[in-house]
Amino acid sequence: MSYVTETLGNLIHQTAFFNLSWGNLLMILVALVFLYLAIKKGYEPLLLVPIAFGMLLVNMYPEIMANPEDTSNGVGGLLHYFYILDEWSILPSLIFMGVGAMTDFGPLIANPISFLMGAAAQLGIYLAYFMAILMGFSDKAAAAISIIGGADGPTSIFLCGKLGQTQYMGPIAVAAYSYMSLVPIIQPPIMKALTTEKERKVKMEQLRPVSKLERILFPIIVTIVVVLILPSTAPLIGMLMLGNLFRESGVVKQLTETASNALMYIVVILLGTSVGASASAEAFLKMDTLKIVALGMIAFAFGTAGGVLLGKLLCKLTKGRINPLIGSAGVSAVPMAARVSQKVGSEADPSNFLLMHAMGPNVAGVIGTAVAAGTFMAIFGV
Repeated sequence: MSYVTETLGNLIHQTAFFNLSWGNLLMILVALVFLYLAIKKGYEPLLLVPIAFGMLLVNMYPEIMANPEDTSNGVGGLLHYFYILDEWSILPSLIFMGVGAMTDFGPLIANPISFLMGAAAQLGIYLAYFMAILMGFSDKAAAAISIIGGADGPTSIFLCGKLGQTQYMGPIAVAAYSYMSLVPIIQPPIMKALTTEKERKVKMEQLRPVSKLERILFPIIVTIVVVLILPSTAPLIGMLMLGNLFRESGVVKQLTETASNALMYIVVILLGTSVGASASAEAFLKMDTLKIVALGMIAFAFGTAGGVLLGKLLCKLTKGRINPLIGSAGVSAVPMAARVSQKVGSEADPSNFLLMHAMGPNVAGVIGTAVAAGTFMAIFGV
């Protein structure tokens, strides 16, 4: 009888109920909220579902992220090995290749002024950098945190690993991907506050056709120029442009389909679940995490504002030929930020079509955020 009682007692005490802290319960609740937003509201479900589920798993079973050095049999947790691929910058670089293969760079080529709006939307990154230093973070940690302002999760993870700030990678990655997913909630109030109804109703001329030669030369030229100036951006810019060259060359359809579909979705699963699993209660519920989340929000808001304000200036300089709303797409959340520009514009005038125009600043923002990361790496000699 004592054997049965002891066995049952061991089984009961092995359940998660006896090991959950209030912090674990809070993070489980956050994970459920993320799942609700992804499934019910449709906010970037491809990102939020794996992130939220990874968060859910690690707060019920922490060993799923166990380091092999801390286990008795020398075997780590499943998601620990996924996370190593984040730290080694492998998954972020592959994500960039997939984005390049999926994205039409034509709007940026047809309207090069989009580069300016993409650059202006990086305002939040540099503002957050100085604010993070004022909050007590080291210069490298401040740089890693500030990239959240570009709403670019892969670049945030990439820079965090390169600068050796892996202790902040979990909060930074979760914050970056959360803000990417919540673009439809965060951006519209800022966009409406900074523009007039007349500006939101501005209709833009149809973009000029872009030749096949231009489309093929663009990724090659951008790679040469950017990597010669900032060699440290080669993994991100190189993979982004390689993916786009697959798409535009027209001779490697199998590689284009693999990079933009099967490989892309496999990488999203690995990266999303490992990022979510980095948000255990022990690692996440700290004062530094709250600072990072707040800085990320400030950076993202000012990045959006920077793009819109430059859009307003260009609107005046071109005598109403540019709708300022497309400037908000200068953050790197592709293509969600461009869709938000379209949505806000169509609310002002249902016949207004801004999506393709907004894709120009959106693509420029991806390049701009990678350049910002490369600039920080150059400053710190990485």
